[in-house]
Formats: sequence, C-alpha cells, structure tokens
Amino acid sequence: MGKRIIQQRRGKGSQRFRGLDFKYKGASKILDKESYTVKKLTQSPAHSAPIMHIEYNDGTTGVCVAPEGVMEGETYKINSEEQDDLKRGNVTQLKNLPEGTSVSNVEAVPGDGGKYMRSTGSSGRIVAKTDDAITVQLPSKAKKDFNPNCKAMIGQIAGSGRTDKPFLKAGNKHYAMKARNKFYPIVSGSAMNAVAHPFGNSRSLGQSNAKPAPKNAPPGRKVGSIRPKQQGRKR
Repeated sequence: MGKRIIQQRRGKGSQRFRGLDFKYKGASKILDKESYTVKKLTQSPAHSAPIMHIEYNDGTTGVCVAPEGVMEGETYKINSEEQDDLKRGNVTQLKNLPEGTSVSNVEAVPGDGGKYMRSTGSSGRIVAKTDDAITVQLPSKAKKDFNPNCKAMIGQIAGSGRTDKPFLKAGNKHYAMKARNKFYPIVSGSAMNAVAHPFGNSRSLGQSNAKPAPKNAPPGRKVGSIRPKQQGRKR
C-alpha cells in the first residue's frame, strides 16, 4: 500500500507548508551602481540578519542584508577601486581587496547580487589572490575560489549574537520555522508508524528499517538508501 510521506505532502503546496512570503521585505541583493544610502534598518522573517532599506545614487531603491556597523543616513560606495578604501559597508570587486580582508555577501557569479555568507555573524577572509581566482576562507573553514570580478561587502553580517539566546519554548521554534517555510518538527522515518512512512515499524525496536528505494519510485519516495545507478565494475 502506498504511503504519502512528508516529502510528497510538501510538494502539493498545502497551507501547512506555505511560507509567509507576503511578510517578506523583498529580494536581498546589491545592484551594480555607484553608491547607496541606508534609509532604514528593519527585520524580515525571510532573513536571519537585519535588513537595510537602501537608495542608490540613481534614485532606485532595494533591500540588502546589513553588515556590522552600518548606520541610517550613511552613504557607502559600490565598485570602488581604491585599495585603501576598506570602510565597512562598502561593496567592491574581490580583486580590489587585499589579503586578510573580512568580506560577506559575496557573489557566486559576477552580477548576481550576493549569495555567500549572508546569515547573522557570517564573514569570510581573503587568503590568496591570483590573476584567475580569489581564494576566500568560508565560515566553515573551507576555502573556495571566486571570480576576481565578483563583488563582496566589506565586514561581517550584523546580528552575530542571535544564536546565543535559546528558543526556550517549542512554540518559538514552530513560528520561526513556519516563517521560513521549514517543516517542524523533524522526525526520523524509523520513529513513525508503518502507515506514515516506509521505514515506520514499531517492531524494529527503533532501528532503521531502510532499504534501497525502488528504481521507479515516484518523487519524494526516494528516501534513505538511494539505489545506485549501477553495480559492479565498469568494463
């Protein structure tokens, strides 16, 4: 008998799994302009970090995650090529920054507005520079090469003390996950009843009853041990 497991229920788009996107402030990114002025600092359910409402030099507006130390009414540069202009909040290409500079909101591809190190307290550090790539040490201590033309924001993202305070109540965690369209609570398949998940079975004494999913399993059914594409040596 088939079972409608969590992965399949989420895909339907029911009210239980719908994010509160009407409360979001907008897409957080830095556009390719000359400068921006911080108009207001606020909070968005879609982001863990504070959000700054900004106005660019040409009059257009937008929102972006706020780095530590920015203030309302201040103006910050974008695409500045001055090597010694390391003011927190400025945005410039990685090739213009010296080694050891703390950066955040780094672009994955030049012009995408920022994809890396955007959560509270996140920042990376430039550790090596070549003509073809800029090596940045991520918060996980892993090192990643970026295109020298990718833009980055100087400084770390604000709100670094967010994780110091515990949620205290399950209700607080519930609303935090609901705002981000995350399923909560997370329960392992082996802890469920047999009617709720293929691995659910109280007779297994809590141990995982996982086995490779069928090759022609529907979307969402491929859980646990995924069947390999082939077995044996390639000949």
